[in-house]
Amino acid sequence: MLDIKLIRENPEFVIEKLKLRNEDASVITKIQQIDSRRLEIIRKAESLKEMRNKVSGEIGIMKKNKQDADEKIAEMKKVSDDIKELDEELRKLESEIENLLYYIPALHGENIPVGKSADDNVEVKVCGEKKSFDFKVKDHIELSKKLDILDFERGAKISGSGFPLYKNKGATLERALINCMLDTHISKGYKEVLTPVLVNRESMEAAEKVPKFEEDMYRIDEDDLFAIPTAEVPIINIHRDEILKEEELPLRYCGFTNCFRREAGSYGKDTKGFLRVHQFNKVELINFCKPENSYAEMEKMLKDACSILDGLKIHYRIIELCTADIGFSASKCYDLEVRSFAENKWLEASSVSNCTDFQSRRAKIRYKKTLESGKTKTELVHILNGSGLATSRLMVALLEANQTQEGFINVPDVLVKYSGFNIIK
Repeated sequence: MLDIKLIRENPEFVIEKLKLRNEDASVITKIQQIDSRRLEIIRKAESLKEMRNKVSGEIGIMKKNKQDADEKIAEMKKVSDDIKELDEELRKLESEIENLLYYIPALHGENIPVGKSADDNVEVKVCGEKKSFDFKVKDHIELSKKLDILDFERGAKISGSGFPLYKNKGATLERALINCMLDTHISKGYKEVLTPVLVNRESMEAAEKVPKFEEDMYRIDEDDLFAIPTAEVPIINIHRDEILKEEELPLRYCGFTNCFRREAGSYGKDTKGFLRVHQFNKVELINFCKPENSYAEMEKMLKDACSILDGLKIHYRIIELCTADIGFSASKCYDLEVRSFAENKWLEASSVSNCTDFQSRRAKIRYKKTLESGKTKTELVHILNGSGLATSRLMVALLEANQTQEGFINVPDVLVKYSGFNIIK
């Protein structure tokens, strides 16, 4: 969440940044009004407490001197009741401010492309060979039916639409992808974790997923547990409420999980096959680092995510998101989009985001920084996340790009040692 001090000290700056994100900035004025009342309450309560302390001392002296203090005692009881009411109002106002802050996005960083929609995102680079075919390209659904490797109909029978069923060599290929990605990231210094996929509300709040996006989440009401939309949530919460050692940073984690999203706002979008699903597999990258290093660490994370696509020889592009399209928690974001040759369009397969201290403030993840004087101070870490990668749309690109005229699939060389086969037919 945003630092309330920034809103107090430089509201015009915050308002301007929110406008560039196409956000309603009137919430800042509302917070200022509530915060002004909060400060007024604090002053009143402190004044009354100071009076109570002074009079309590006088009452003590009066009692010691056998004087009647009943009137002052009654007066102080009224003061104590007033203080209690003010403290209760203060708690309500602070809760109201916090609830408003939950819905305000992170402020974008410097030199981010300014735009009004996703159309204003900037193409940074196009990578990999754009294959050409001398036959009619089949889409991933047609290929998977022919080869009996994916079954969206039976997945829908089991759970509903958007829950794919992997079969035969399709299941093996998916496992090969995941193992390849994990091994690649571990070799680059990431620590592997295997986390729960059900998390409590505190964990979702720390990762800034609720209350803002609660309607997009699957939830178990009885236990108030959420099925994770990404492994970003549990991995961030590994260090919730902790103070890390400076020499530990950067801390880089990778983890594979199933991910679950209701996609409540997907009505009218292309939802066939893997293009939009409710359950998918993903290897997530998380980095906890010192603030001064976070943008350099972001470039490294982007390179690490790209290395997977390079190894698979996938045709992809890097997009830098503009102010209007950047993620809720991010100050800067790159998308990696892979090519669907059948759909003749780009599909998002990864996002790499620098969330600076936006998530760590709510999660209370700090580190002890050593100053030049030798003294230490506690500061918030910066948190970065990236898909390294999500497999569903990557599978679309992989199947379509590696198909033969007969409808077979040539398995990329890098996956053969994991799959045990080099062709699916």
